[in-house]
Amino acid sequence: MSSQAIQNANNGWTEQRIQAGITHCFVNLGSDHPSIIEAMVKGHKEKKDQFPRIITCPNEMVALSMADGYARLTGKPQCVIVHVDVGTQGLGAAVHNASCGRAPVLIFAGLSPYTCDGEYRGSRTEYIHWIQDVPDQKQIVGQYCRYSGEIKCGKNVKQMVGRALQFATSAPAGPAYLVGAREVMEEDIEPYELEQAHWGRLGNVALPEDAVQEIAEALVGAKEPLLITGYSGRDHDSVGSLVRLVDTVKGLRVLETGGSDMCFPADHRASLGLRYGIHERISTADVIIVTDCDVPWVPTLCKPSPGTRIFHLDSDPLKQQMPVFYIPAEARYKVSTSTAFHQLHAYISSSPSLSRTLSDPIYQSRWDALAQEHSSRLSTIRSLAEPSATDSTFNVSYLTSRLRHLLPPTTIFAIEAVTLTAFVADQLLPSIPGTFLNCGGGGLGWSGGAALGIKLAAGPHRFVCQIVGDGTFLFSVPGSVYWISQRYRLPVLTVVLNNQGWNAPRRSLLLVHPHGEASTASNADLNLSFAPSPDYAGIAKAAAGGNLWAGTAGTTQELETKLQEAIESVESGVGAVLDAHLDGPQGKYGGGKSVTVG
Repeated sequence: MSSQAIQNANNGWTEQRIQAGITHCFVNLGSDHPSIIEAMVKGHKEKKDQFPRIITCPNEMVALSMADGYARLTGKPQCVIVHVDVGTQGLGAAVHNASCGRAPVLIFAGLSPYTCDGEYRGSRTEYIHWIQDVPDQKQIVGQYCRYSGEIKCGKNVKQMVGRALQFATSAPAGPAYLVGAREVMEEDIEPYELEQAHWGRLGNVALPEDAVQEIAEALVGAKEPLLITGYSGRDHDSVGSLVRLVDTVKGLRVLETGGSDMCFPADHRASLGLRYGIHERISTADVIIVTDCDVPWVPTLCKPSPGTRIFHLDSDPLKQQMPVFYIPAEARYKVSTSTAFHQLHAYISSSPSLSRTLSDPIYQSRWDALAQEHSSRLSTIRSLAEPSATDSTFNVSYLTSRLRHLLPPTTIFAIEAVTLTAFVADQLLPSIPGTFLNCGGGGLGWSGGAALGIKLAAGPHRFVCQIVGDGTFLFSVPGSVYWISQRYRLPVLTVVLNNQGWNAPRRSLLLVHPHGEASTASNADLNLSFAPSPDYAGIAKAAAGGNLWAGTAGTTQELETKLQEAIESVESGVGAVLDAHLDGPQGKYGGGKSVTVG
């Protein structure tokens, strides 16, 4: 074998990433990556136009959140490279979010070298190689991943990458995790190629014909049918398919559960908007179709009536990573919901008997009733956004309504508003597929990196806005987020919903102990208060080296002025962070006397 024909295993690993369509690598490099660093330099010299763009991320959670946001918007998996066990631990809650949020991501981490005396190229050369040698590094994140594996031999490195990506991209998509020791990644191998057509994701699965008939007849025959969804909008084509189905079965309502994506246009008369596990229509519906949804309802708060017919259509109907999950569905199918929507619409439209049934005037009456309900709901939403009648302060509804009015209609929103999410969704009324992305998981801090990943994927001319709670803003590692934003020229508008602390734990408390001792305690006494507030915008500006617009607003007049300034800054290429003081500036940084209650 000539020296020209020899490459090391990491060159093969890099080639496979390129051939699989990975365009970006979000990296936090360490002592396990000498061959990767060599391959990066070599790749940029020899294949600059093909080599994935490298994004340096000072924090691992931000790195994975960026890859997550990019993948959610485009459906294309990206790569994250971190450092042995400690870098894997640094991924933190981002692994949970990518798993729950069904984001296809390939994560690679090195292993401490397994030889000590120079037996192979890559043997231990540093003190830390003993300290970071752990029994099973994959266990750190394995339970969140669709696949976790170890590259044990350089000669099949491309097959290992291909297999990991098959798991990551097949529904339900999610993270895949690979590890490899330095000796393996330094191994000399002969160059070889894989046939990429043999390494694609699993194809879409359709409903069986008898299921199509049964569900279609149940929908048409129902007096009050309801469809609950959470992730179906990840496939942007599914939004149109669902609209066509709803337009055909007049009277069918759609409830979104905030899984991650905008699944149904909020301006459609059949939309019930976004709610977390509770809506009055759940208990009155006589037929419910649950589609790509993890939590259609919370039984202790709201549940279907006895006798309701329930069908569950999902890429993961058993929720295989949840030890406890069940809904009283009479049938459940592992399917592509976009395909299922198309099948149901086609069957109903082509069935003479169902078409005759749908021509009955009762369906037009239901259709007209939906329009009236929807108009009434929009009127209520508008009323929530009215400015205060007693002072010049503003609430989250007013703030979000101004964002909707001032921002371009194609703005992509990265939402991490926690207990305020439903209010935000109501005012934004998202109607364009791919323009409303919610975390979907419970690991706070997703939106900082995700907004940057979304911006990277969307391009320089698409406006991206992050709406984030104040506590969640701190979880997002802003020191890393805004350094990356400045370094790679990824300007986004961040709006911090400053309500002086964590509202979610108080809500959890009141759901269990509504009349307990703590129910009347202040946020300070509950250890939930952030008063006096940090200077959120100042933190971001410092991380960006000063090259960032930073402002605060506590009154409607300030909000109008500051929002327009922030938007102009982002449109000129400079990121912006607006600290929005909900219900006034009192007790918040830069706005009135500091207080110690939330």
